[in-house]
Amino acid sequence: MSEVTSKNITWHGSNVTNAQRQQATSQRGCVAWFTGLSGSGKSTISRRVEQMLLDRGVFAYSLDGDNVRFGLNKDLGFAAMDRVENIRRIGEVSKLFADATIITTAAFISPYRAGRDAIRAVVPQGAFIEVFVDTPLEVCEARDPKGLYQKARSGDIKNFTGISAPYEPPLHAEIVLKTAELSIDECAQQVLDYLQANGFIK
Repeated sequence: MSEVTSKNITWHGSNVTNAQRQQATSQRGCVAWFTGLSGSGKSTISRRVEQMLLDRGVFAYSLDGDNVRFGLNKDLGFAAMDRVENIRRIGEVSKLFADATIITTAAFISPYRAGRDAIRAVVPQGAFIEVFVDTPLEVCEARDPKGLYQKARSGDIKNFTGISAPYEPPLHAEIVLKTAELSIDECAQQVLDYLQANGFIK
């Protein structure tokens, strides 16, 4: 993460501890970070996990890569440095959500390992769960729900991950989802099983 450049600021701690928040909400916050190529199924699975958690009475919220660019990150493009800043900001938001004991599902291509590792470094130990949505490029391109791959192949979209920009897959993801082999519900259940096994939900 970049250094703080603002001057004359002071960090103000909360009067409420994270343990007190956990006691009040009866859950532990975490960040399930879905990474993968465009069209891999990140957002669909992330939203399905959110719904399944809410159905169980668990506070959860899904952060989507496209949605944050309408507001928080509307000033950013898709050049390498903009991508890094995009992920840095969402990492900080996710950290706050996790501290509030919300189970956050974040769906972002997040193509660079360094960016994902930087988020892991600021989220409380054990609360960052890297979810690799491991879908082959040819499957993602065949799906192409937004028509982006076709535009990237024709040169209409520059710096497109997997075509004209790199994607660095996770080396040690906590969860690997094979969406070419499993249904959306099966993938979502795999995430819920991990959350339950590691004490984030009952």
